[in-house]
Amino acid sequence: MEHLLLEWLKEYGYIVLFAWTILEGELGLIMAGIMSHTGHMFLPFALLVGTFGGFVGDQIYFYIGRFNKRYIQKQLHTHRRKFAIAHLLIKKYGWPIIFVQRYMIGMRTAIPMAIGLTKYSGKKFAIINFISALFWASVTIIPAYYYGAEILKILQWIKVHWYFAIPLIVLALGAITFTIKRIETNLLEKRRERRTL
Repeated sequence: MEHLLLEWLKEYGYIVLFAWTILEGELGLIMAGIMSHTGHMFLPFALLVGTFGGFVGDQIYFYIGRFNKRYIQKQLHTHRRKFAIAHLLIKKYGWPIIFVQRYMIGMRTAIPMAIGLTKYSGKKFAIINFISALFWASVTIIPAYYYGAEILKILQWIKVHWYFAIPLIVLALGAITFTIKRIETNLLEKRRERRTL
């Protein structure tokens, strides 16, 4: 099964990468870097596909916010906190938030949709979004390409010593989630304080 999956990725790697980067993508970009290192992908083309996937994904979310208010209203019922934080971040930081939102776990879809709800220029968003997507793809794929051999060794170690790797991964994800929740809570508390003043 593992051999079949690897063959499928080798044959349809660019299609998989494009689809993966539309949805989220960091793991797909790392995979593209490793596959470029092993010669199963061509690095410049992997960068181009990763960039366009990331760009298209955020453009979709932006235009959902701009032209599908009903969908956003449904999302507000379940993701009210995320949209509130997204609006706070946009007000506080302006256009740079478009550039960095790709690295904000849990906020990648909320921020473009929240920007789409505003009167922010679609053209300006597209330009910043493209530059951001190019940077995002480059800083993920290129290190994975250069350190492909080391990453493959680590993956092999994880495969053999999964009983050590799983608790470490769970702890790392827990620490990241806790930190993000603290930041979100602090932002919301500051907003409440401003309202009461």
